[in-house]
Amino acid sequence: MSKNRRNHSPQFKAKVAMAAVKGNLTVTEISEKYQVHPTQIAKWKKELLENITGVFEGKITTSQTRDDKEKDELYKQIGKLQVQVDFLERVSNQI
Repeated sequence: MSKNRRNHSPQFKAKVAMAAVKGNLTVTEISEKYQVHPTQIAKWKKELLENITGVFEGKITTSQTRDDKEKDELYKQIGKLQVQVDFLERVSNQI
């Protein structure tokens, strides 16, 4: 019989990896608590520690940063559209 592979969400992986980094529980205890193999926990912990500096280097964007960039882009589009509307109003008034 084949077992179905479980796909874990990034939030779940982060929670398990953070539990491993904190060190309040042993890897075995974390494994039992979250029903994940200890090797997988070690892999997620290593990946977290290797990539954590990216948050502070600007490589990994937070949701706030993404929202700010999207908001700036939308304001630019609104500005362009406002200029077009003003132009078309001026042209239509001249006719």
